[in-house]
Amino acid sequence: MDYGIKGRKAIVCAASQGLGKGCAFALAGEGVDLVINARGADALNATAEEIRRATGVRVTAIAADITSPEGRAAVLAACPAPDILVNNAGGPPIGDFRDWDEATWQKAVNDNMIAPIMLIKAVVDGMIARKFGRIVNITSRSVKGPLPHLGLSNGARAGLTGFVAGLARQVAKHNVAINNLLPGPFLTDRQIDGITRLAAKAGQDYATFLAARTAENPAGRFGTPEEFGKACAFLCASDAGFIVGQNLVIDGGSVNVTM
Repeated sequence: MDYGIKGRKAIVCAASQGLGKGCAFALAGEGVDLVINARGADALNATAEEIRRATGVRVTAIAADITSPEGRAAVLAACPAPDILVNNAGGPPIGDFRDWDEATWQKAVNDNMIAPIMLIKAVVDGMIARKFGRIVNITSRSVKGPLPHLGLSNGARAGLTGFVAGLARQVAKHNVAINNLLPGPFLTDRQIDGITRLAAKAGQDYATFLAARTAENPAGRFGTPEEFGKACAFLCASDAGFIVGQNLVIDGGSVNVTM
């Protein structure tokens, strides 16, 4: 299927690995030129070269912290008029809310709510003027089904979701579509780290704990960054403008809800 976005320009945040890398690869596969971002220059540059060799698109790598004003400025300087924005940032730590002080909460809200809103603010009017825009925010299944150990994520990402729900309906008439992707268990570095911590807390070895978690999922497996990226590319398609303000859960069915 041709998504009709060849030659478009995209910013993909936190794209050196994991779900962000999956999204970058999928968009590049559709012929989209990229500005990708991450904090670690070595991994980011390696990913940029990997995408260039595999797809032939233009890839600009900006090593910066997207959760900071300076980092966002650097990314926007490299791509001031994107057609596509994929908001992504490392999730806040897992744990018990009793252990989190005010500064921890402020960082979680900044990184996972305010930072993506600031990027949306920077690009959405240009998208409106050009009559095309696709914004995809990578949030979490915890928005639909809160998880006890993800309180910081539950709160901060739900705030972003509420904001997007209103804005998406204000800009849809300009062919600017804003939606959210809500990942569940994907075998990324963050997921592996979280499982390692939870396994230690439960007094189990990693392999045993991972097997039990995998068996709990209706799909009987964890997801891959590649299939997550394909879903992102679909939401960015030229014909996806009638999908507005939606929260697509990609979790193998682990969030047990009817709607």
